Amino acid sequence: MTSTAAEQPATLDRRSAIRFIVCLGLVSLFADMTYEGAYSGIGPFLRDLGVTATAVGFISGLGEMFAASLRYVSGRLADRTHAYWTFVIIGYTMNLLAIPALAFVTTWQMAALLVVLERTGKAMRGPARDVLLSEATAVVGHGWGFGLHAVMDQTGAVIGPLIVAAVVAREHNFGPAFLQLGGPAALALAAILLARYFRPNKGTPPKPKGSQVLPRVYWTYVIASGILAVGFLDFPLLSLHFENEQFFSKETIPLLYSAAMAVVGLTALVCGRLFDRYGIPVLAFGVLATMLALPLGFLGGKIGAVIAVMCWAAGHGVQDATLRSGIAQVVSMNKRGTAFGAFNGVFGVAWFFGSWTMGALYDVSLIALVVFGLVFQTTAAIVFLTLRKPLAEAAEAA
Repeated sequence: MTSTAAEQPATLDRRSAIRFIVCLGLVSLFADMTYEGAYSGIGPFLRDLGVTATAVGFISGLGEMFAASLRYVSGRLADRTHAYWTFVIIGYTMNLLAIPALAFVTTWQMAALLVVLERTGKAMRGPARDVLLSEATAVVGHGWGFGLHAVMDQTGAVIGPLIVAAVVAREHNFGPAFLQLGGPAALALAAILLARYFRPNKGTPPKPKGSQVLPRVYWTYVIASGILAVGFLDFPLLSLHFENEQFFSKETIPLLYSAAMAVVGLTALVCGRLFDRYGIPVLAFGVLATMLALPLGFLGGKIGAVIAVMCWAAGHGVQDATLRSGIAQVVSMNKRGTAFGAFNGVFGVAWFFGSWTMGALYDVSLIALVVFGLVFQTTAAIVFLTLRKPLAEAAEAA
């Protein structure tokens, strides 16, 4: 049976959208090889430079806070100028510069500066990239589209730590590993050009019909996401604990992180599909996985540590597939740059507060750290469940 004239443009647009999502997935694949490869060893690397757990939590969270404040600004500017591609290219260029430069640092202060620079690049590109991606995912389903992107994103997050583990095993030093991560960063920039080739006329939203405001449920959603971020465990702190307790060697920690990234990708793809069908409860129940990571990771010994990393990864995957999808469902494309920017801003500042607090609690009491994280994550899950009906109504009105 042949397609009708009306069906053919829709089929072609769907194929174009899928190609575009895959191309942006390649961009994130190479970028995550760079960033996640470095991230897998940041905890031990900073420890080698003589910092405490409190300082690790502060540095990790500081990068997120800087990124957060800029995401709101870059998102608003992207909406005003529609220069989405420009913001994306600048952001990935900063990634190319910051990570390889870690190979040459000799002080923790310089390392902290480069971590902040890399996070700033992510702040520049994040909202604009998500707007471009959301336009394509609207054609194929937001949950499935963001989930597919997350799978490719996490594929890079699997490969990057493997590169770091191999180089550290050979050189017994993180510096050469950071330097080799410059190659994937350059490939990410090349993949951006490929993505633009497949969808050159997209990414410009239609002219709004009047003044538009972000729906009230969006702000409640953002607050719930911020509460979740406060209680979300940061991997550098967890990896620092593993090394302090001598659970794993320096070379093993990046391998464990690589396995976790594979779990993130698989979970994101599955939960993206589930989100399109069942909505926000998928995210709420996904929080349970990250809650288990806290007691298992810090109080469960070596076996508990391995399970904790997998639980942390599963919860991370659910967030990757659902948090942005929820925003794309209830906010029109003309306001998505601002919406993604504000969301990422709140999430990043909350992450900084939580990361720094957990780092400080680690030096005082592991039980207090676990309780702190559990309280905030439980609260977030409850708030998300109360948003099921309001989000569905807002999605219909958008």
